[in-house]
Amino acid sequence: MIAVESLYKQFGDLEVLKGIDLNVEQGKVVVVIGPSGSGKTTLLRCLNILETPTAGKVSIDNQTLDFSSKVPSSKIASFRRLTGMVFQSYNLFPHMTALQNVMEGPITVKKEQKAKVEEKARRLLVKVGLGDKADFYPFQLSGGQQQRVGIARALAMEPKVMLFDEATSALDPELVGEVLRVMKELAQEGMTMVVVTHEMQFAREVADEVIFMDKGVIVEKGKPEEIFESPKAERTKQFLRMISSGV
Repeated sequence: MIAVESLYKQFGDLEVLKGIDLNVEQGKVVVVIGPSGSGKTTLLRCLNILETPTAGKVSIDNQTLDFSSKVPSSKIASFRRLTGMVFQSYNLFPHMTALQNVMEGPITVKKEQKAKVEEKARRLLVKVGLGDKADFYPFQLSGGQQQRVGIARALAMEPKVMLFDEATSALDPELVGEVLRVMKELAQEGMTMVVVTHEMQFAREVADEVIFMDKGVIVEKGKPEEIFESPKAERTKQFLRMISSGV
């Protein structure tokens, strides 16, 4: 479903990704962990081409982009529709209701019929536990509710893959659980997901594979029990000790 080959990304002289190779099978959940500045978010942003890789190949479903030469913007636009991304900040349109936020993409980008889109959007709001908040504006919703609208909005585009970039890190602790619940349900339904998170319990419970990144490379990867209970790399052990001690 997702294949990444020799992916590099530079910002000026700073090399953020240094030859990433990654495969995610259809219906699997891969959780990416690591310290700040390790390249986790840049990897996600390269998967949906919010950042253009410096070199390498990215494949999703049956589409491949090869960055050894310039990729046409039309191919990037088509490729980006394969992914739905949920950001750390909610990025909802403040002047639109929850329902209108969810409807916007399918109507504007995919040119779908309004009545059909509204039916789908209401169904998705119910799915994320917000069926009664369709007419609420973002300022009337909690952070957790806004993030769940963001998930519904991404799902409305019917992506093949969902990407989550620290989707709970901006939330108050008591609101984190409601967003993680929706993410767990998506995983159980077979959605292919790549999740960057500091929520280690979520990684233990939901991930099919955990990847530990540091300084732009994948240091170690394996099943959750392998990474959390018997990591091989010293850098992984050091990171997990730091996390468990709350430093």
